[in-house]
Amino acid sequence: MPEVRVVGDVEEVEQGIYKTSKALEMAKEFGLDLVLITENANPPVARILDYKKFLYEEKKRKKELKAKQSKITIKEIRFGPNTDDHDYEFKKRHAEGFLKDGAKLKAYVFFKGRSIVFKDQGEILLLRLAQDLEEYGKVEQMPKLEGKRMIMMMAPTKTK
Repeated sequence: MPEVRVVGDVEEVEQGIYKTSKALEMAKEFGLDLVLITENANPPVARILDYKKFLYEEKKRKKELKAKQSKITIKEIRFGPNTDDHDYEFKKRHAEGFLKDGAKLKAYVFFKGRSIVFKDQGEILLLRLAQDLEEYGKVEQMPKLEGKRMIMMMAPTKTK
């Protein structure tokens, strides 16, 4: 490439189209690097900057973005169709803790053998759970029968 369009972070650099050799000389004058930004442009675009500092800032920016991302964890709670009150309360407290910690909750009723006859009891149980936990999370997916499981998904409400 005989010519490049030079843009720079340094104020003394006059932006314009220069021969590649002249652009390299200008970069050396300032003790900086000539970095090719866009190869496909006509003429190609190059920038005069401190490349090591640029890489460092780029790495730092990516690390910040990664830190801001939140990983979504899914916690599961399993009920039987005839779960008694004490077991229900015990599992409800665990579900409450999961939602407070910011995890999604997958609550399901597992039907074994002929207990599939009680699918309406399973749905009532899951809806009761959703109602009891409505201040901590909202229902993403209403109870739905999939094979021998009736599944309901809940997401935590934003408290931050």
